[in-house]
Amino acid sequence: MPADSLAALDDRSREIFRRIVESYLETGSPVGSRNLSRILATALSPASVRNVMADLEHMGLIYAPHTSAGRLPTELGLRFFIDSLMQVGDLGGDERKRIENEVMAQGRRSGVETLLTEASQMLSGLSHGAGVVLAAKQDVRLKHVEFVRIEPTRALVVLVGEQGSVENRIIEVPRELPTSAMTEASNYLNAHVLGRTLTEARVELQRLRDVRRREIDELSEKMIAAGFATWSGPREDANTLIVRGMSNLIGDVRALDDLERIRLLFDDLESKTDLIQLLGLAEQGEGVRIFIGSENKLFSLSGSSLVVAPFRDGGDQIVGVLGVIGPTRLNYARVVPAVDYTAQLISQFLSHSRR
Repeated sequence: MPADSLAALDDRSREIFRRIVESYLETGSPVGSRNLSRILATALSPASVRNVMADLEHMGLIYAPHTSAGRLPTELGLRFFIDSLMQVGDLGGDERKRIENEVMAQGRRSGVETLLTEASQMLSGLSHGAGVVLAAKQDVRLKHVEFVRIEPTRALVVLVGEQGSVENRIIEVPRELPTSAMTEASNYLNAHVLGRTLTEARVELQRLRDVRRREIDELSEKMIAAGFATWSGPREDANTLIVRGMSNLIGDVRALDDLERIRLLFDDLESKTDLIQLLGLAEQGEGVRIFIGSENKLFSLSGSSLVVAPFRDGGDQIVGVLGVIGPTRLNYARVVPAVDYTAQLISQFLSHSRR
């Protein structure tokens, strides 16, 4: 339906349409002409309401789920409502403080991954949908590095970040490598690369190799080179996906009207299908974006909505995306400002943590 046709709706048609959508967002159920005639600001008979509903149905804004039922908004109708009729207010002071307390406090205490987990959990609780956060793994600044032999020819490289994150990699080592070489390699790294990211550490080690070659023996140097070569290699999983509140979707199957779709969503979330597409959705525009039903084929699922916003690091680069997946009858007016504000908070946190 052309946009100018939608814009041409008179006030009475817009009011009836708005009431149908608001009723759907609140209850998930169709609403009939008799009930509408009782709640309209202007007195209209059920017959007059039915005439308007017939026009709205002809325009593709509403439909009857079955014979003699009331009407529900179509995906086109929801898009028209969100773009033209919905009023999105700002979050109140109490809600802002709640989000800050639930999300930012955990981040300051426990680091970025905990911050993102709390954000996902908070958005799930607020929306009664599934809170989703996807982030590129951070090139953390190093606090401690250690090599630990676990087998005669294998060693564990342990990297501890400044915010408490711990990641391990296994490397192959010569059988004749003494424990003293591992200790020396660990001590050398802790003396020269702490506070640097892995990328910065590799550059510094290259510089030190030429300037201070005699500070460590040949075996220790090989140990360091092997460890950092492993960390600089391809990453099988370069993204962190956090999903909280998927059970909310199961609890609202009446609105989605298809449990199989939810199963597909769960399967795709578990396998991290289309993560690059999810990041791409956020990169295509500033602020919050809303995808309704079949507008977005993400997760092999139509009949659901995705409200998503990007967050950035200190270099103003998009490093992740957060949002809510749920039924098309999400409370958009409440979810949109919450997603937007949470993304802003995380961007601020990441910006300050890199200084």
